[in-house]
Amino acid sequence: MTIPKPTARRTVLRDDRADAEGGLQLNTLSGWRRFIDGPPAPPALSSRSAWQRMPASERGLYDEDRLDHHARMLTVATSFVEQTAICGRRLVLLNRHAISARRGLIVCGPAGTGKTIAITQLGRSHELLDRARHPHATDRIPVVYVTVPPAATARMIATEFARFLGLPVRARSNMTDIIEAVVGVCTDTRTGMVLVDELHNISLTSRHGAEVADTLKYFSERLAATFVYAGIDIAESGLLSGTRGAQIAGRFTLIPSRPFPYSSEWKGLVAAMEDTLRLHDHSPGTLTGLDRFLHDHTGGMIGSLSHAIRGAAVDAILTGTEKITKKSLQAIPLDHTAHTTAPLAAKTATYR
Repeated sequence: MTIPKPTARRTVLRDDRADAEGGLQLNTLSGWRRFIDGPPAPPALSSRSAWQRMPASERGLYDEDRLDHHARMLTVATSFVEQTAICGRRLVLLNRHAISARRGLIVCGPAGTGKTIAITQLGRSHELLDRARHPHATDRIPVVYVTVPPAATARMIATEFARFLGLPVRARSNMTDIIEAVVGVCTDTRTGMVLVDELHNISLTSRHGAEVADTLKYFSERLAATFVYAGIDIAESGLLSGTRGAQIAGRFTLIPSRPFPYSSEWKGLVAAMEDTLRLHDHSPGTLTGLDRFLHDHTGGMIGSLSHAIRGAAVDAILTGTEKITKKSLQAIPLDHTAHTTAPLAAKTATYR
């Protein structure tokens, strides 16, 4: 298999065509680099009178910028994200001179509790540090991010690595070809961290699942990198049981994620999200005044909180109300997990 040379790091222009071509996908090298470069600065909020005087075409573009801003997932430096970053950094340092048996990290917990945010922020900080240390290098790929497909096979997970790196995988390519190509490119480009998301798609009770686990273990032995896994309720799924599970459990530190309690940190999350709003008639402090309602409404799930606030902001622009209210928040359909968790959160929350 021909191995293409790693592409030079470059700034990718933000345009509709790039978005349509999947440039925002984290599991491609171009999408990951766009994520590392960060989102554009929030749009400036014009005065209401200036906004109303705008020609229709200008106002349409202005509103579209605000819609795009509110559609983005906001990343907040929660205690969970910080804990993951510290633990991940520690493992990278401890693995620096390890020849084998490198230690890894598993982030697990219920859906919607910020696992993907935590590991991608860890990967982002690792890559930014690598860029700072090698400012003139254009041939480095410090981080690889892949997701485990549903009903994955060993070939499928190897192909995910190749796809991130931009390596061609042909129907006649065998597993050895794919793995050797991935290992070769990662070695040449000094990959130091591998993020594997959706780990719960692996079932060690099936032959294919066991082979996927073996393939990941083989990659971790061949690559001088720290492996970071994330998935839903991994500890309860049986993935850490049996002989293969014991090997994973013996090498990986586990950080559990969970819904946020109603506390000062939750209030800070709501306040941070409210500060990002770009709405003409929204009164500052409205959402912080609703922080207890928002906790009960979302069950303390950060994913559901973000979805509710961003969705209400989008509706406020589309309908022309230009503000978020309790009623508009209730109008945003939430995921099933938030609906089932919210009643329990309302009963057990400790209000401060």
